[in-house]
Amino acid sequence: MFEYIKGRIESINAKYVVIDNNDIGYIVHVPNPYSFKKYLDEGLVLKVYIYDYIREDIHDLYGFEAKEEKDLFIQLLSVKGIGPKSALAIIAKGEIQALQAAISSGDVKYFQRIPGIGAKSSGQIILDLKGKLVSPVAEKEDPKIKTVKDALKSLGYSSNELKKLDTLLNNNLDLSISELIKLSLKKL
Repeated sequence: MFEYIKGRIESINAKYVVIDNNDIGYIVHVPNPYSFKKYLDEGLVLKVYIYDYIREDIHDLYGFEAKEEKDLFIQLLSVKGIGPKSALAIIAKGEIQALQAAISSGDVKYFQRIPGIGAKSSGQIILDLKGKLVSPVAEKEDPKIKTVKDALKSLGYSSNELKKLDTLLNNNLDLSISELIKLSLKKL
């Protein structure tokens, strides 16, 4: 079982990305492959949390930029009638908080807007996961990242703009603070 793969995006397909790690290309199915384009264009190293899905005739890797997405994916797989492709489509639909809110409020229509998810599946998702979803525990922010974000806030960037930098900053903690600021400014 894999926890994550760290490497560079080699190519992007409509359903997956290829991550090069030590000259091995891993096909990783992700919710929105084109969201990884920034990593391909700039050749940045990225950490993708992996779920290894094995059945008698299938061996696929599913990847997520955040651990919370992976945890939600695993919870969705526990729902009767939801397979990995449906779970991936549900995660691609929106933010984790919106999905959790739809489950806790019993919003069947939220899930019916997702291709391949009908009334029966929507009801099953809500029935199986209502009250069972654990909200992600906020990870402690690295002091280096806090310093970079504080510097960018002083330049006038909003918290929402800075939130988009989390993955980039976490994947490049080996850089100095000034290098992280320069890298962040390029992204903003």
